[in-house]
Parts: sequence; C-alpha cells; structure tokens
Amino acid sequence: MSVDVNLPAGAWESDRDYCPTLTPAGARMLETLRSHPAAPRYRNRSGNKLQAAEVAALRAYEQEVVQADIGWSANAPPAWLPGFLKATYATVPHYRACGSPPARLQDVQPVSRAELAHDIAAFVPDDADLARMINFQTTGTTGHPLLIASHPLVAGRYLAFHKRALARFGVTLRHGAGQVGVMLLGHQRRCFTYVSVTPTMNESGLAKINLHPDDWRDPDDRARYLDAMAPELIAGDPISFAELLTLPMAHKPAALLSVSMMLLPGMRARLEAAFGCPVLDIYSLNEVGPVAVYDERAGGHVLLQHRLYVEILDGDGQAVPDGERGEITVTGGFNFCLPLVRYRTGDYASLAHGPHGPVLVGLAGRSPLRYRTAQGEWINNIDITHALKPLAIAVFGVHQHGDGSIALRLAPNAMPQAGRARALLAPFFGAVAVETLLAEDKIIQYTSDLREAAV
Repeated sequence: MSVDVNLPAGAWESDRDYCPTLTPAGARMLETLRSHPAAPRYRNRSGNKLQAAEVAALRAYEQEVVQADIGWSANAPPAWLPGFLKATYATVPHYRACGSPPARLQDVQPVSRAELAHDIAAFVPDDADLARMINFQTTGTTGHPLLIASHPLVAGRYLAFHKRALARFGVTLRHGAGQVGVMLLGHQRRCFTYVSVTPTMNESGLAKINLHPDDWRDPDDRARYLDAMAPELIAGDPISFAELLTLPMAHKPAALLSVSMMLLPGMRARLEAAFGCPVLDIYSLNEVGPVAVYDERAGGHVLLQHRLYVEILDGDGQAVPDGERGEITVTGGFNFCLPLVRYRTGDYASLAHGPHGPVLVGLAGRSPLRYRTAQGEWINNIDITHALKPLAIAVFGVHQHGDGSIALRLAPNAMPQAGRARALLAPFFGAVAVETLLAEDKIIQYTSDLREAAV
C-alpha cells in the first residue's frame, strides 16, 4: 500500500525529532497514517529515536539473534555468563556494593520487582549513556509501578526477537517503504497512541492505536482504518484482540502477536479461525523484553533470547530440578541499561530441555481480566490501574463479587487514601467497599467472581 499525500509545512522537521533518520518517503508514510479519513485521534507523539549508525547495528543484531543457538542447561551454563557477571559487578552500583562476583551464580541473592522499584538507579551501569536513556513507568497488569531504564537501541531490538518467534511458524516479515508493517492495539479508556516508522524495515509504518470507541470519530472507522492500512503484523493483548474480533475487518495479517497477558488456548483458536494466520503467544516483560513464545510442538514456551539465562527458584531462592515448578528467574538480557542478575519475575513455570532448547512448561503469567461497571459496560483492568495512578499506593487489590459490587483492598498504611480511592473508582462502580490487605507478599492484583470477567 502506498498513498501520496501533501505534507504540511514543518511536519517533516517535527517528525525528525522523533525519527532522526526519517526520509521524505518515511514522512509520507507518517502522514498517510495520520490523515486517512478513518484515522483515529492520535493523542501522543513518539518515534524510534535511532541514529544512522544504530540502524545499521540493529540490522546486524537481527541476524545474530535469528541465527543464535540456545542450548544451555543447568549443568552447562552459557559461555557468556561469567563475563556478564564480572562486568555487572564492576559497573552496576547495587552489585558493586556486594563485593567481588561470586564463583557461582547460585550464590547471588535474587532480586525482585520491589528492589528495582525502590531504587532503579542502583541497577543502571555507570557507563550508561544518560543523554540517550529512555525512562518510562510501567504498571503492567499487576499495578505495581516501576520505572524502567532503557535506550532507543534497546527498544529497536524487540523486533529481532519477534522475528525469531515468527520464523518458528514460517512467517518472514516483508513489508517496507510505503507499507504499514506493524499495528499495535490497545483497548483502554486511556491509551498512549502514536505513529512511527521502522528504519530496519525501510521505514514501513508503525502505529499504536486504541480500539476503544472514544478514540474514533465513528466506531465503524476502526475496521475501515485497519483495512485501509493493511498492517502486515498486528500486536496486542487478549483484551484488545477480543475487541478486534467484534469488528467487520476484511484484512488478513501475516500473523498476530499476543503480548503482556496470558493468551488462553480458546482465544487463540478463535483468532486463528477469524484471521487465518498464526497467532503467537509471546511471554514478554517490560524489565526483560520478549522472553519466550508458545509452541505446542515443544510443549511450552520456547526461549527467544540467546543471552538470557533462566532458573526456576523455590520460595527460599533455591534452584529446583528440571521439571519442578517454581518462580521464573532471569539473568542477562539485551537491555544494557538494566542488566539483571537472578531477577525474580513473579511468574511461574517449570523448565524442560530438549530438541527445541530450554522450554518453559505450564507458564502462569499475568491473566487479563475485565470488570463490569455500574452501567453494565466492561472495562479493562488496566483502566482501574490508570484511575488509581494518582494515589501513592504500593500495593492494592480489586475484587468484583458475583453481584457486581467492588471491594478495594488496601494495606493498612494506605488507608488514609481510602476516601480518594473510592472517589476515583466511583465513576465506574458507584459505591466501593474498602477492605484491609494484610498480605505483604505479591498478591493477585485483579480478581473477580464473574464468569464473564476472563477473556
């Protein structure tokens, strides 16, 4: 697809602030995404921020990732691991304060999201380029706020792992100049939306859109726009894909990528039937990036990163034998602004080894959940996170009872904010009961007794 448009004065220069290597062809792609008659209201500006040398480096990195072998085991750790530990203990304040790197990884005290949330700067290497660093706050589906240190080059590397995952299912991305490569979907009352281009794919178009009707002049424009842009790849989560299934869209993408939340087999089957393409369930974390992709032939989620070492730990932080269930704990990764050593993810699985390499079996990640409002509408649990964002609450739980009533669970030290919390949730649910949350450990943030709540 290629559409000729006239660029507004200054549009190219402004977009180059976000896409430094932007060409006139790329600028036309951005304007096509914005100016189509059925286009949504794009509420934000963003871009790849990549320099020319970084684009070339990313192309080489993609080849490395696609060709890499992931064949380590607990008895034969990857060869890069000792050097990684040595460098991390020398340059990262948190680990430098621990002294010399231990001879065995197992002797390192695991860390969790709580440590990162308390002082993220302590986990950023001394030699990180602060001028180019990207810092973004994420709540994920657990609602626990966390500031992530990243970099344009790190963000650009995600595509390499998605390409590796797609290759397992026989899909090779081919869209380039004048075509829309990727459409990222959300379905929330508030959603960060923007247009950009992908330099390593010859400036194919990329857009993050919100399928919530409030972001469109006409709800029917959603299907019209997706058909007109014809993205090669559509990425989202089970909640946005559930909304996508309600649209009369004729376009068939090469693949769908489900990220952020657990994709149940029933939903995957519905999507595959509707769109006639592979639907990939990607296990991905903001702290780590794409970790694994589900492959039924392998019996679980196959690891994607060749410089990420995975352990399964018990409640005491001890590694369990292969095949035994525990907490997924990672070391390494591709984010050089946030090197991780024995980072407990809060997700659970067992680990198996075979012809497909290391595989996470029985992964229990973050499950999507919907809530029924007092008006009878359904909202995303992330909308509740956004509503409560103004509050300084470290942990909370929201439960919907079978009759539709809501219980907000707060820790004792958060009770002074209960009144404001009720007011923030009142537009959705009316009266909200507040209960005391006594558990200090990670809780299941969002729960419901309503059968329809699970997507």
